[in-house]
Amino acid sequence: MGLSGIFAHLADGLLYTIGVTLTCSVTGLVVGLTVAALHRLGGKPLRALTDVYTYVLRGVPVLVLLFLVYFGLPGLGLKIPPLAAMALSLGLVAGANLAEVFRGALDAVDPVEILAGQSMGMTRFQIFRYIEMPQMLRFAIPGMVNEFTAVLKYSPFAYTVGIPEITKQAITLTGTTLQGTEIYLAVGVLYFAIYRVLLLGVQFIERLYRVPGIRAV
Repeated sequence: MGLSGIFAHLADGLLYTIGVTLTCSVTGLVVGLTVAALHRLGGKPLRALTDVYTYVLRGVPVLVLLFLVYFGLPGLGLKIPPLAAMALSLGLVAGANLAEVFRGALDAVDPVEILAGQSMGMTRFQIFRYIEMPQMLRFAIPGMVNEFTAVLKYSPFAYTVGIPEITKQAITLTGTTLQGTEIYLAVGVLYFAIYRVLLLGVQFIERLYRVPGIRAV
């Protein structure tokens, strides 16, 4: 089989890989922002709860959590679809990692700006929304890129729960053609292409929140 035929066969799983990556990335982003906001705005009980969440989820292997959700929960009467299982495992782990990224970015916000907001009569939520969060997203860009890249690299786990993404297609094709070198080289090219698209999306967010008149270093 020629290289064009290999790419054509792998393309059957390309949309699944993109769907898994986007679903888990969006889940991680929403969860990470929520956890960071609760930790920043909540009282001691909420802060303790978010600390436990990030501590536990960051220490659990993604594959173990995926098997626990997809194969373990049905034993309790909860049947989880494959994509939802990925979101509840990889997405939540990414959310825990991003929550720590956002927490560090929040600590980088100048306290003088927060004090200025308080002196203007802004509520704690308004300070978070209009002063802290825009700067937090700007400071967190490198960490977000790293985490979204990690999500992409973990997305091949989806084939273990029956999602026919790129890796699953590659395994099937290798078993019938025995062209492992060419096939997995093509897989690497496709994953790199997806990575570049994700990077462009993050760079768009960076431009959206960039301070006018200040060039990024």
